[in-house]
Amino acid sequence: MRYALILAGLVAGAAPPDIVREAEARRIAVVGKIRPAVVAVFANGGQGGGSGVLIDPAGFALTNFHVVQGVGPTMKCGLADGVLYDAVLVGLDRVGDVALIKLLPKEKDKPFPFVPMGDSDKVQAGDWSIAMGNPFLVATDFTPTVTFGMVSGVHRYQYPAGTLLEYTDCIQIDTSINPGNSGGPLFNDAGELIGINGRGSFEKRGRVNSGVGYAISINQIKNFLGHLYAGIDTDHATLGATVKTTESEDDPTPKILVQAMIEDCDAFRRGLNPDDELVEFAGRPVTSVNQYKNVLGIYPKGWRLPLTYRRDNVKKEILVRLEGLLPKEEAQPKERGPRPERGPRPEPEKRSAEAMKLFKAKTGYANYHFNEQARDTLLTKARSHGDFTGMTGEWVIEGELERKGQKQPIKITIAERPDAENKTTKTVISADLAGVIFAMEPLKAAADPRELRDPPGSGGLLMALYHWHRLQTQAAKGFEGEFTHGGTEPYYPTEGKPGRPALRRIDAGVLRTEHAAVKGKWYYAADGRLLGGEVSQARGEDPCEISFGSLKETGGRKLPHRIDIQFGDQHYGTLLIRTYQLPKS
Repeated sequence: MRYALILAGLVAGAAPPDIVREAEARRIAVVGKIRPAVVAVFANGGQGGGSGVLIDPAGFALTNFHVVQGVGPTMKCGLADGVLYDAVLVGLDRVGDVALIKLLPKEKDKPFPFVPMGDSDKVQAGDWSIAMGNPFLVATDFTPTVTFGMVSGVHRYQYPAGTLLEYTDCIQIDTSINPGNSGGPLFNDAGELIGINGRGSFEKRGRVNSGVGYAISINQIKNFLGHLYAGIDTDHATLGATVKTTESEDDPTPKILVQAMIEDCDAFRRGLNPDDELVEFAGRPVTSVNQYKNVLGIYPKGWRLPLTYRRDNVKKEILVRLEGLLPKEEAQPKERGPRPERGPRPEPEKRSAEAMKLFKAKTGYANYHFNEQARDTLLTKARSHGDFTGMTGEWVIEGELERKGQKQPIKITIAERPDAENKTTKTVISADLAGVIFAMEPLKAAADPRELRDPPGSGGLLMALYHWHRLQTQAAKGFEGEFTHGGTEPYYPTEGKPGRPALRRIDAGVLRTEHAAVKGKWYYAADGRLLGGEVSQARGEDPCEISFGSLKETGGRKLPHRIDIQFGDQHYGTLLIRTYQLPKS
């Protein structure tokens, strides 16, 4: 009724009531505040373009993958200040159609304007939305075009082109977006970034918006940001299972059932079987294939997330490691609108030498330069808790192993021993567990595979401690296969405590390692504390997981005095450390 009276007054030619003028003033103020952070993205030479938005004062900006696809590692970006900046590619999400780029400041260390990220899970149909960008490249001075409209729907699913450009859990809008708007921001009426505009429905010539557009939700992008900042060409997740929606005359409530599974996937090892009913995934209910795809599609490969299933009317929650979606070699996707706008902006130029200094090519990475930066930053933070670099001599760890309600004395030794045959040295790690000796030579040729998993039932505790020792004392020099930043992942301390695992979740930075064909993942808190890690002996096999606790000063450095060990679904035991004997640095 209130809006009807306002509209009647406006039609009759009366002055707009205060509420209309106030709303207009707020909207204009919001646009003025966020406009400086909106980016016009151009290929070098100006033969294509799109939009983006700055999310960080250091110059990091989000755009679409299909905007930067084919552009190369560098590009040009214009802001509303009328200045054209050099920019470099940082990270890619080809499946989710997202890219992270970095603008280079004209003045060293001068901060860029940026916008705050909102919570797209709070967006509802009927909310106002603001889109900004450079449709048809009309803004020759880089001042973005503003359109205003409504959120038409949430949790929409848009099918991919092959396996790329899949829009899951996205936001549908009637706010006008057109070619050139791709990669530009979608804001709520408070000026918070809630999505990145990427697709729209167009009339047959493919140029005019029909009032149906789609934005990638900012909460999905947040899940991938750690990977993008680390320069990774990231991948989305799959459960390793196909599902179907069923209902019956006896029970018309739709259910989602597991149809088939890959037998070496983690979900199968955790106990999920065909014909089990999926109830919740990552804390969200799933009752249809559409809901399932929406939830699954917003997470990266490798994450561990809680899944609840029902079998014989009994519910069970498990933590599942997600598989990867993309094959190693992925064909280029077909264009899906709104596509990058074509046109001459600006004059042709060579690639910026300054931008190319920030680019390093490596298979599996969008830009390995930023991975090295992220890795080194993580290690610097870790060393603030204790620098063990160079302390490669003998380590002796003594304490007790608490297992199955009993405590047994244990002495672990990691040392270099003379190798009589080769007249060199060899690494030996041994454990004296209440008089029972377990010994392992990690680099021994044709070693008994059972030794690599000792003590029995631990999944390879000795191997895990050996890799931890190398990580602490040698860092990159100790891992010839891989030593890279792995983005961010949820980490769940394996303390052997009952209760929902999701409640123990810590979002951690990840370091990936490989030595002697054994892969490792190490998890770090935001302040650089090493939370724990896992080592995997072979694909399709559960890793040995170790969680570090009770950090105490040891020779001026902090070391864990409690190590919890998990293998598969079983808590193997807890190592309660009394003393460390370390070599002098």
